[in-house]
Amino acid sequence: MWIKTVFFSALLSTISVFQTDLYSQDFKKIPPEKPRLIVGIVVSQMRYDYIQRFWDKLDASGIKLLADRGTYCRNTSFNYLFSQQGVGHASISTGTIPADHGIVGREWYLYLQDRIEQSTEDPIQKAVGGDVDNGHYSPRNLMCTSFSDELKLSNNFRSKVYSVSADPAPGIFSAGHTANGVYWFDKRTGNWITSTYYTDSLPGWVDIFNKKRFPDLYLKEIWTPLFPIESYTESLSDKNKYETGFKGQITFPYELEEISEIKKNKLDYGLLDKTPFGNTFTKDFAATLILDEQLGKDDVTDVLTICFTAMENIGSLFGPNSVEVEDAFLRLDKEIAHFLSFLDSEVGKENVLVYLTSDHGVAQIPSYLSDNKIPAGYFNKNGALSLLMSALNNTYGRGEWIRAYHAQQIYLNHTLIEDSKLSLTQMQDYIAQFMLQFSGVANTVTSHTLQTANFTEGVYRKIQNSYNQKRSGDVIINLKAGWVEKSDVSTGGTSSYSYDSRVPLIWYGWKVGRGSITRQVDIIDIAPTISTLLNITFPNSCTGTPIFELVQ
Repeated sequence: MWIKTVFFSALLSTISVFQTDLYSQDFKKIPPEKPRLIVGIVVSQMRYDYIQRFWDKLDASGIKLLADRGTYCRNTSFNYLFSQQGVGHASISTGTIPADHGIVGREWYLYLQDRIEQSTEDPIQKAVGGDVDNGHYSPRNLMCTSFSDELKLSNNFRSKVYSVSADPAPGIFSAGHTANGVYWFDKRTGNWITSTYYTDSLPGWVDIFNKKRFPDLYLKEIWTPLFPIESYTESLSDKNKYETGFKGQITFPYELEEISEIKKNKLDYGLLDKTPFGNTFTKDFAATLILDEQLGKDDVTDVLTICFTAMENIGSLFGPNSVEVEDAFLRLDKEIAHFLSFLDSEVGKENVLVYLTSDHGVAQIPSYLSDNKIPAGYFNKNGALSLLMSALNNTYGRGEWIRAYHAQQIYLNHTLIEDSKLSLTQMQDYIAQFMLQFSGVANTVTSHTLQTANFTEGVYRKIQNSYNQKRSGDVIINLKAGWVEKSDVSTGGTSSYSYDSRVPLIWYGWKVGRGSITRQVDIIDIAPTISTLLNITFPNSCTGTPIFELVQ
């Protein structure tokens, strides 16, 4: 990891990162009335069991430090159906469910405009610092405020709010509407960029960081295991039949320059965020942001959210029981340890409130479960939709009755149904019953049912919490536990089952005592907890409740 050493040698000479022992700070410095800096660390696709599975190998100054010296909420989950990247980040920042904040998936179908809309899509905005097609983004589709929006409103916009993420959606929805800056990684140019929603030009420090061309250096690295390969006993063997891998390669070592080469002398920068080096790159940029934007340097609370997205990409390609996921998690743990030391030296542990959590988990690879006699499988959506369209044509006459399918939701052609003088509700019911016959489908529910009934518990309550009348489909499908949609990766997850919805949540730093909370906590409780600690208004659609053990 000579690249990291080269980058931080200059940084350490300025701030002396490792001069102070974290433990020695616990009783020597009195925390201020309010934290000077709130740091949210959100790791995509971090299953709840990762911390315990890999505990013995974790760095004493990383996640282990957070768990040992902070407050660990051990029963935290999402209470809605579609636990996806972007959706989870919006729920964390707004303190409410997708039904209210409006981010129901990565994308959805717009009936009136007859097109698919990406969750962060904003045609008015332009890229700043990168490829033009990677900048049409903003939080305009987020339908309510975040806790950082309310913080800025409370002090006449004196707080500084930033977010960093290799993918745009996690960063954008984490920061809310009024952020000073959100930066994401342009996979075509290898630069950190933003959009005109936030600024007309990149700050000088971002330009300087981009000119160092760290992605070019990282993609010359060879990804080898951090520890001897035989010590990864918590995972399957490095060579197994369940992984998709990089262009078919599923075993270490991974020569990234060879894998990433598109044409002669041209690299695929998108590969970076499918390796542990994507997390390192994100952390380095976040540390530079804190220094150059002077976060946490006065009595006005600032906010920074760091979204580590590489774990999701690695997990989808190799599965949660792979050596690659274990190695990536252990490497991320060391990056977190490094970052915590940096925070303590630069801002002071007593001045920083840190929370660590995840946007969602991931399912085990279904074929692996099946081979071990555990019920699981792949839902073939293309085959099911083909049969459904044939059935609709036979029943209602030939026509394009289905307009779209996204995230286990079927969108119907409302105009054609109305022109044909057919009942939309009856067609929804017909489709819901038809889809139940397919292997892997556990439940189906129509939008009419969700609009007219009030479910108070169970899976239908979770589906209702994910349903937004303007953006969700006509029929929503819930798969059986252990089942995922068939795709070109090893596994995925869009469910309310514990492997997807249960995630770690740890609080650390400013006024946070050592403790463990075993009662059920909802991920939407993060925003009202922070709001209570800061004595500000809850986000305007907040339905979560403060974690009383932290705020009393």
